[in-house]
Amino acid sequence: MTTAATSWVEVPEGSHFPVQNLPYGVFARPRQAPRVGVAIGAHVLDLAGLAQAGLLPGPGWFAAPTLNAFMAAGPAAWRTARDRITELLADARHRRQVEPHLERQAAVELLLPFEVADYVDFYSSRDHASTVGQIFRPGSPPLPRNWLHLPAGYHGRAGSVVVSGTPVTRPRGQLLPAGAAAPVFGPTRRLDFEAEVGFVIGVGSPLGAAVAAGEFTQHAFGFVLVNDWSARDIQSWETQPLGPFLGKSFATSLSPWVLPVAALEAARVAPPRQDPPPLPYLRCEQPWGLDLALQIMLNDQILARPAFRGMYWTSPQQLAHATVNGAPLRTGDLFASGTVSGPGPDERGCLLEMTWDGTRPVMLPDGTTRAYLEDGDVVRITATAPGPDGTTIGFGSVEGRVAPAQPVDNPGHPQGA
Repeated sequence: MTTAATSWVEVPEGSHFPVQNLPYGVFARPRQAPRVGVAIGAHVLDLAGLAQAGLLPGPGWFAAPTLNAFMAAGPAAWRTARDRITELLADARHRRQVEPHLERQAAVELLLPFEVADYVDFYSSRDHASTVGQIFRPGSPPLPRNWLHLPAGYHGRAGSVVVSGTPVTRPRGQLLPAGAAAPVFGPTRRLDFEAEVGFVIGVGSPLGAAVAAGEFTQHAFGFVLVNDWSARDIQSWETQPLGPFLGKSFATSLSPWVLPVAALEAARVAPPRQDPPPLPYLRCEQPWGLDLALQIMLNDQILARPAFRGMYWTSPQQLAHATVNGAPLRTGDLFASGTVSGPGPDERGCLLEMTWDGTRPVMLPDGTTRAYLEDGDVVRITATAPGPDGTTIGFGSVEGRVAPAQPVDNPGHPQGA
């Protein structure tokens, strides 16, 4: 592919979006239909406009409200488009033709970048799983017996996936108060965030055909930041004996920019050693750890800095496990990593861990404390990675503000205290 150290577009110092990144998203100008663009510095490049001007192939892919058609076109189309966009932005001879198709990001609305087909959330951080095990099963082995043998996960709700900036309404559900014999109904008292990284599928697979770990780049289009909001009290009551349901399905936030797999080539590192060795279908010859540095902020105050490179199960292994039973892939399938956490207290990716399930509230720099999220709180997660040419690239951010629980329509519902 074409590489370039600089672009004729001004890229502010510290920007997540140098020409080495070029993540895809969907944007809308005021009173205009959505279309596909690429982030470059503080701008978004209108790919539909470039295609209509004959500067880029694929007008049908880019004059669209989602990335799905382009993602379904496959790796050859992705490479061709990326090389051409890089050329247009790196070579100043194209400036006169391309510059009219640049818009400031601040002047447009960034939308959900793709239509989510299915959504799977994994549980792939050994540090996170071990800490959660210590919290809920003190005196017992922290990891379930199957955890070191397979990437555990659950199927989420695609319709609740929202773009960064969408308010997150405090959910209601059944809760079992401490010491109570029966549940009550009411808004969650233990609302949490989970800092995660996800990947999205471009090319699907047929029913009955497993996708090997080594085929990851033939199917995966790119990576996004994810905040899998969680209602811990609803979750703990309902997750007996089955998995997460209402405690997870009310909202999952995505960053508006999708980093192509190719943009993260320089960030690939060897993952942690897996012992016992995984079964053959989970073995991946290529190193697919990713050196991503996450940062979690609550009300503009830094809470934690988890590192993604320590995740025990990799993205290709997650994909292989999700399809080994013959489950098909569809364009727009979203696979999230699970909470990204490290061994230290400043590397934990959710309040459940940070506060030991609310029993040890964290002190924020402004002197306030939190056991769990309060109405009005704003959670912002960012991530950066090494890029080519010694650069740093990033995901932008995924952000959400907690909105109060909505009134219950049926006044006959019993309310929690």
